[in-house]
Amino acid sequence: MTMTYTSERPTTDRPHLGEPILEVDDLHVQFRTAGADVHAVNGISLQLHAGETLAILGESGSGKSACAQAIMGILDSPPGFITGGSVRLHGTDLFTLPEHDRRAVRGPGIAMVFQDALTALNPVHTVGAQIAELFRVHRGASRRDARTQAVELLDRVGIPGAAQRAGTYPHQFSGGMRQRVMIAMAIALDPAVLIADEPTTALDVTVQAQIMELLAQLQAETGMGLLLITHDLGVVNETADRVAVMYAGRIVEHGRTAEVFTTPAHPYTAGLMASIPTVDGHLERLRPISGSPPNLAAIPPGCAFHPRCPIAHLKAAARLGADCAADLPLLRVVGDGRTAACHYSREAHHA
Repeated sequence: MTMTYTSERPTTDRPHLGEPILEVDDLHVQFRTAGADVHAVNGISLQLHAGETLAILGESGSGKSACAQAIMGILDSPPGFITGGSVRLHGTDLFTLPEHDRRAVRGPGIAMVFQDALTALNPVHTVGAQIAELFRVHRGASRRDARTQAVELLDRVGIPGAAQRAGTYPHQFSGGMRQRVMIAMAIALDPAVLIADEPTTALDVTVQAQIMELLAQLQAETGMGLLLITHDLGVVNETADRVAVMYAGRIVEHGRTAEVFTTPAHPYTAGLMASIPTVDGHLERLRPISGSPPNLAAIPPGCAFHPRCPIAHLKAAARLGADCAADLPLLRVVGDGRTAACHYSREAHHA
């Protein structure tokens, strides 16, 4: 099930002082296969500040998870390769670090909540042992102290009977409880940045809300920056300060969440907003985006969205303006803190 959203989103935007804790600059990721090179990420740049939630939003196959794995340093290689760009945490370029130092950053510097907790957790070790291992490896804690801290973490994320449940295995938990265990592991070493990759997928709406509320509480307590990877517009609208919309491996729109949701500047974003129900009483027919996402091994020239874009079709028929099928639009400023990669961004919200 998918959460709906209202157009009257509470204002959560706030100023972020100082330097960003995470900076991604011109990131490129390819998957090299026998058939073709898949261009999964094509020049992503973003910044994340302490205490802020930045959502990366897009359809399945837009490159969101590949971007997260590259930032985290867990991209399977081969077939995945980082072919350009940099990722800096507190000013240090993680791509230049030796693998030993990079592993040391995972946990205390940057951590991740994975989409499928049952797959991510080790099925042959108890959840308590898996959490305790983090304290033993990274902080040299004794077995007793590590277990004590593991139980405290399970209690902190709302696992009932934490002391007893620490001795059970992942398959003995429900989906929502497993996700809480994953969050406990991710926050165990107080990371500066937490990446949450589709943290509520396959969970019912009530559990979705509980998981996102838990992340918000932990963020308020620790001041960590949250990078939320999702395709769920309701989750983004309820939780994110800013949103970056991805399509075909690129960011096509970026801005404060409330503004992007109410006045989208890119036709793709406008299509997303028009394709989901609202709960504010407006009874309008949903308008799905026509066509299918592009094959990342054969991305169309020009604007990758042009085969599905109503504005591009109208302009091409009238032979007016830019050639969307040939001219690649770059991100440009379209308002205060707003950017969009569209030749006709001012017309997008009317599409």
